[in-house]
Amino acid sequence: MSEKRGFFSKLKSGLAKTRDRFTTGIDSVFSGFSQIDEDFYEEIEELLVMADIGIENSMNIIASLKEKVKENKVKEPEACRELLKDTIKEQMAVPDDAYDYENRKSVVLFIGVNGVGKTTSVGKLAAQYKNEGKKVLLAAADTFRAGAIDQLKEWSHRASVDIIAGQEGQDPASVVFDATNAAKSRNTDLLLCDTAGRLHNKKNLMAELHKIYKIINSEYSDAHVETFLVVDGTTGQNALVQAKQFKEVADITGVILTKLDGTAKGGIAIAIQAELGIPVKFIGIGEQVGDMQRFDSSEFVEALFDTSTEQDNE
Repeated sequence: MSEKRGFFSKLKSGLAKTRDRFTTGIDSVFSGFSQIDEDFYEEIEELLVMADIGIENSMNIIASLKEKVKENKVKEPEACRELLKDTIKEQMAVPDDAYDYENRKSVVLFIGVNGVGKTTSVGKLAAQYKNEGKKVLLAAADTFRAGAIDQLKEWSHRASVDIIAGQEGQDPASVVFDATNAAKSRNTDLLLCDTAGRLHNKKNLMAELHKIYKIINSEYSDAHVETFLVVDGTTGQNALVQAKQFKEVADITGVILTKLDGTAKGGIAIAIQAELGIPVKFIGIGEQVGDMQRFDSSEFVEALFDTSTEQDNE
């Protein structure tokens, strides 16, 4: 429980810039309006857009909020605060089966452009799963980024998990081929594959991923396959653009949102999930292994709205 509260405190701290931009404005709207009218809704919508929640999604949130206000016969602007929070939480709800792969023989592919924290995310999850008693194997299949293989090797040492690594420039699919066969022979629970993400040539990326999926289906047909897209939370709407582009070339089952600490663009977590229908499954708010956690929509929204400064000792 203390670990959970510790993460909430870090999440709350990490969302400070987003909250300062968003919640301060929300407070002024709730206190500045004496009645609920179109101007009131327009002010809230503008604040949502400014928090990188996106225009279309902000409009949907306002439409849903209006329905709730009508259903609950709410008259006072301040009474809309909890309704707004509930509406945003609904937009971000993670499916009940989102983490079922963790308890099955699974292959998890990680894709994303350079610099988003992809390889680090692989390493952090490997360490967490190892600590939970799972048998984990890493595959260093991002063979086109200088240093990616060595970086993942370092994580394998830190997490005390095995790794299958090729050479720089090697065909990524051949690394995955070796890794899937190793995973089978070693009775591995989770095979985590760091793969490439060169969006400047989507045709090549699509062909590369197709080849990887084909090998997994052929060599390890019993395994469940997940594909996680790793995006940098500090890039705001650009992260949404990347997600849309990757969705065109891969069957993305979840998003890992990194570097949420210190960004004013935390609302992008809401936009990605609502606009693309892809759940945010993990968020990263720091450098430590424990600073990457499962995404909890309720916790995220509470941290976004929570302006209290006192420690919660619950």
